[in-house]
Amino acid sequence: MKRTLVKKLIATMVAGTMAVSMLAGCGSSGDEKKDAATTQDGASGGGASGKDTSGGEASGGDGAADTSGVDTTEAQAVADVGYDGEPVELSFWYLTTRQEGTEVLTKIFNDANPNINVTVSYYDTDGIKDACKTAAQSGSMPSMWFNWGGALGQYYVDNGVAYDFTDYAKEHDWENTYTPGAMNLVTLGGQISGIPTSYNVLGMYYRTDIFDQYQIEVPTTIDEFDAACAKLKENGITPVSTAGLNGWHVMRLIEQFIEQEAGVDLHDQLQSLSTSWDCDAVVKALTRYQKYCQEGYFPDGFVTASPDDTYMAFAMGSCAMDIQGQWYDSVLQNNEVSLDNISWFPFPSESGRMSAFAEMNQFNKDLSEDELEAAVAYTNFLFSNEAAKAYPTYYNLPLPRTDADPVDAKVNPNVQNMIDTSSEKGTFTITDQAFPSEVADVLFNYQDAIANSEKTPEEAAKAIQQAIEDYQNK
Repeated sequence: MKRTLVKKLIATMVAGTMAVSMLAGCGSSGDEKKDAATTQDGASGGGASGKDTSGGEASGGDGAADTSGVDTTEAQAVADVGYDGEPVELSFWYLTTRQEGTEVLTKIFNDANPNINVTVSYYDTDGIKDACKTAAQSGSMPSMWFNWGGALGQYYVDNGVAYDFTDYAKEHDWENTYTPGAMNLVTLGGQISGIPTSYNVLGMYYRTDIFDQYQIEVPTTIDEFDAACAKLKENGITPVSTAGLNGWHVMRLIEQFIEQEAGVDLHDQLQSLSTSWDCDAVVKALTRYQKYCQEGYFPDGFVTASPDDTYMAFAMGSCAMDIQGQWYDSVLQNNEVSLDNISWFPFPSESGRMSAFAEMNQFNKDLSEDELEAAVAYTNFLFSNEAAKAYPTYYNLPLPRTDADPVDAKVNPNVQNMIDTSSEKGTFTITDQAFPSEVADVLFNYQDAIANSEKTPEEAAKAIQQAIEDYQNK
């Protein structure tokens, strides 16, 4: 599955030539790895290479797994979970960006537990959102599925398809097993809606060599950030690598503009939908975004570009910055990009707070007792210290467990500093987890419309607030 950066760039150029138009390079996420990916953001998100467009690739107990060059000794030692229930078949939907490590680890688990067989299907960041929603509506959910917290996970609680772990968590002492921040973000609708698998914070990754070349200091205020963008643009470097497809990557920058204009208290009220988005702070933030679009601070054609590819322009040096989570260390390394000239800084809003979100595994509420036991055991194995040690770049480290191993700075040099900074400066919930999907979609649509000079910031603020009121009144 692993591909070199050069191969991916060639593939992108070929695809662009066939379409008779080649984007200048953009992309990335949440997770997602090769993005994460996130995510999102993403959000979170969260995406990556090897997108699954056919409904998912499956991995079962009989599949071959390539362990060449990887020490899985410690993972194998903890793979036998002592399951003595009835034979069970489990299905798991997960991210394509993490397939390489998951294939091997799932085979190890299945081999060690002959009465459990886990089959994994893989999707890209937005593909898994669509697949899960379709399955929820048709009553065909898998045994367990990857998801994010906030409104994305809330959907499966509201629609009665996710297992409620509230009582289970008390019985198994989750309060002392998982970190408080992660547990808070997977507690939705009054219930613990899944097992947290990562806790993520976002910052601004940047090319230190480009900053040094043009004598740009790391910005500590929004004015300094604006000045850095202007200087980069003057010297032929696109300041920020971003991509508008599906909305969540561009959103990561807009929410920081809102944090700057609104301040902590008002931004928290906006995120909780307890005050109107049709306000000066939101209009000012969207006006700053409009200016960035007009000044060419984003790649040409970014509105229709894939977030899964923002790392490409960043890696090539045509873009100097990319707003990403701590998984970006792994995204770049998985695509054979050196981290020698790469560092990060918290977005320089006045508060310094960082956007944060959780990832989790949710479980089908109709699982039998044996199926639930086996599914939890598999998740605990897949997200154990031992498994993460074998494939560290396929996890959003550190694991959200109280007994999590420290992050290896030699493998992920920026991660611990990002986590520590978020603890010091504070966080806010990433917008596409704070928003219900109906409201997030309106934000995403108006981001595009502002970039294309079709709508004004004032019109966008009114439309977002109207979407909130429609959601609250339905």
